Amino acid sequence: MDPNGIGAVVTGGGNGIGAAVARRLAGAGARVVVNDLDADAARTVAREIGGTAVPGDAASEEGVTALIDEAEERLGGIDLYVANAGVAVKGGPEAPEADWDLAWQVNVMAHVRAARALVPGWLERGRGHLLTTVSAAGLLSMLGSAPYSVTKHAALAFGEWMSATYGDRGITTQCLCPLGVRTDMLDTSGPEGRAILAGEAISAEEVADAVLAGLADGRFLILPHPRVADYFAARATDTDAWLAGMRRIQARVFTTEERA
Repeated sequence: MDPNGIGAVVTGGGNGIGAAVARRLAGAGARVVVNDLDADAARTVAREIGGTAVPGDAASEEGVTALIDEAEERLGGIDLYVANAGVAVKGGPEAPEADWDLAWQVNVMAHVRAARALVPGWLERGRGHLLTTVSAAGLLSMLGSAPYSVTKHAALAFGEWMSATYGDRGITTQCLCPLGVRTDMLDTSGPEGRAILAGEAISAEEVADAVLAGLADGRFLILPHPRVADYFAARATDTDAWLAGMRRIQARVFTTEERA
């Protein structure tokens, strides 16, 4: 996809990866709608790039419908929908039901609801593009956050299903899977998250550069950290060894905490 002249929507576009992607798309000539729950942040980015702010909830059925309706009116049609908004909540099975539900709604159902609204029109036009921010956790896992790991795996599975089902009918689906990125989410990822992510963390702008390159070549997995492909292959070919390595990281994190 050449972004020049397209109509694009970026959810979670007020900060971090979403803001960086919105800037890169606008710089490449796209007309961008910036969505975020933080209305002030969405308006700030939209003003900066000459785009349109449509604040609101990009996860609920009502919020997604309202966002897409207004974006289509403003843009004259949506060519690219970047489902970037996400949440990370800590804990395992003991995490509250509300946290599990929040992760499910934002990290998975937001993508499903966007596709539900967009796919019929895209099929009629014969083209459309869905880009979802899945995170490397969707290919691997995230220690310290079972809800994040589980829902990001589900987001990847939905992206794969979309590509297999509609890829020969004009709809392109891609999944963005960064590892550590220097954003607020990294700061709040806890000791387990930082143990995995911080050492290889890159800027949101570097992720956005990878997005532009991925749009150009159309590959399904966009990996701003190329080593993630090696980790993913190791997980698939020797899962027991990969899990043993994850347990070593987990043990090292707890040892460090106990010494602190």
